[in-house]
Amino acid sequence: MTAGTPRPRIDTSKPHPARVYDWLLGGKDNYPVDQQVGETLPAEARGNAARNRAFMHRAAAWLAKNGVDQFLDIGTGIPTEPNLHQIVQAVVPGARIVYADNDPIVLRHAEALLTSTPEGVTDFLHADVRRPGTILDRAREALDFDRPIALSLIALLHFLPDDEDPYRLVGTLVDALPSGSYLILSHGTADQHPELKQDTEAAYKKGAIPLRMRTRSEVEPFFAGLQLVPPGLVFATEWYQEEPAPVQERSGFYVGVARVP
Repeated sequence: MTAGTPRPRIDTSKPHPARVYDWLLGGKDNYPVDQQVGETLPAEARGNAARNRAFMHRAAAWLAKNGVDQFLDIGTGIPTEPNLHQIVQAVVPGARIVYADNDPIVLRHAEALLTSTPEGVTDFLHADVRRPGTILDRAREALDFDRPIALSLIALLHFLPDDEDPYRLVGTLVDALPSGSYLILSHGTADQHPELKQDTEAAYKKGAIPLRMRTRSEVEPFFAGLQLVPPGLVFATEWYQEEPAPVQERSGFYVGVARVP
């Protein structure tokens, strides 16, 4: 953040998706209101969160190994280690990573924990995905938009209801990326466990957090015009590029990695 910019206030009276996710991953950077939402979710939610995060690790590492050295991660959440920049910079020490999230507690932890390698850059924007233009303008200060960038949208879009037009938001972000860039995306779904859908939605609704789990046919349009990397749009445990393969458990997330032509 710019020096002298007022620090946003952390509202501990309302749950936030980033802090609920931190609780699901076994983190400690959350409050009782977040824990209450997490404890109300079906027991499988913790495993789903862990499997989703493991996908992020695999996808980020694979892209870094294939020459991508710039990442824009929106909706980053609490920086639970290892985070994206640690995965990427372990492969490419000079990689540049920009995180963006709208939760003030994420900002506080990012300032303390998101340290870069000496050769690389790790920056954090306190910004909301609903303002993609603002994110892009500020990301240009650290990233070179004339070279490929990996846009990471992990466990974020299911918190955007249809009336906020998440497809348009993703399209705006992707359209700003140069050819050879990539989209890494994961999205909550109940396709593999429809019996948990009602309880999951009720838990988030009780915490006043909008949740819009989507089917496969509803997630596919986020990749419109892009070239999906094999194995395509699959469940979180089904996406991998190197052995050993993940344990094939049912998943609450669709995931995919796609190239910008």
